[in-house]
Amino acid sequence: MTTDPAPFTAADYAARMAAAARSAADAGLAGLLIAPGPDLTHLTGYRVTADTERLTLLVLAAGQDPVLVVPALEAPDAAKAPGAAALTLRDWADGGNPYAAATPLLDAAGRFGVSDNTWALHLLGLQRELPTTSYVSLTDALPMLRAVKDERELARLAAAGEAADAAYAQVLHLPFAGRRESDVAADLAALLRAHGHSQVDFTVVGSGPNGANPHHEAGDRVIAHGDMVVLDFGGLWHGYGSDISRTVHVGEPSAEEQRVHDIVREAQQAATAAVRPGIACQEVDRVARAVITEFGYGDRFIHRTGHGIGVTTHEPPYMVEGEERPLVPGMCFSVEPGVYLPGRFGVRIEDVVTVTEDGVRRLNNAPRELAVVE
Repeated sequence: MTTDPAPFTAADYAARMAAAARSAADAGLAGLLIAPGPDLTHLTGYRVTADTERLTLLVLAAGQDPVLVVPALEAPDAAKAPGAAALTLRDWADGGNPYAAATPLLDAAGRFGVSDNTWALHLLGLQRELPTTSYVSLTDALPMLRAVKDERELARLAAAGEAADAAYAQVLHLPFAGRRESDVAADLAALLRAHGHSQVDFTVVGSGPNGANPHHEAGDRVIAHGDMVVLDFGGLWHGYGSDISRTVHVGEPSAEEQRVHDIVREAQQAATAAVRPGIACQEVDRVARAVITEFGYGDRFIHRTGHGIGVTTHEPPYMVEGEERPLVPGMCFSVEPGVYLPGRFGVRIEDVVTVTEDGVRRLNNAPRELAVVE
């Protein structure tokens, strides 16, 4: 089992917050307002439920110290966050006006980047207090805020990928035929946890016709001999994500099933080989799509080729037509073409990769051949 990594330090979080504030200034923003969610976790190490109705808000602006506005009853927990030493805490008490605690930190005429999962309740409250401020979503303003990983983040993502590979290797030796999709999904979740995942986010098991739905949720369908089965699973290993897809067959596949799998595998290989610094994200999508289209299945490839991964399993950058942003070393994302034949079966093969100085490195290395299971 992979050795647990050293934790990030207060200095690491301070550097991230300073870089984010500089990026905001470079983008012409007065600052960033970060609500509970992945951005707050990435910047401060503070994990708090995103469904709280009490205002929690990190305020970042170039030239001023980071301030975390928190409910008074949660301030002791916030003070224990890994990045707390680089923060000033400003609390507010129940019954008071939480926005009055935040607005003195804001330029009254400023334009701010706001994390995407900020509650409308809180954004409207800030606007009510400071009607001359304006706001833009963080994904629109700074979509690459978390996209480029440092070496310690890459090490965590590589270990997460290694753990997912190990889970896949073991699930191949378990029975499929005669069991429900949900049974295999439970096996995958248990294997991810056995290999160090603290959180399992999804275990897609799409057998037979269910495999033609890319986001099928494992259900009560009993897997049968002759089924193609799409497996897509992942979660968080020490705070960083895994995401892998492989397609297996219960018993020997037909010639058509093998052919479709070979096409998807060729597309996945070609798209991965195309990854290098400087090319546009959309080029990765175009390469995968060209292969599948050449073999006549272009209209059955119904989703983007990839998504970024980090402290969440879906984040920028996205490998999709229209995304002209260039790849740079340290970006991590999935490469996952697929073909989906409604009412029959689907095939998807997915690896997480990272852009290197001269090309690409796969963070998943599980075999990509069509595995035969029992």
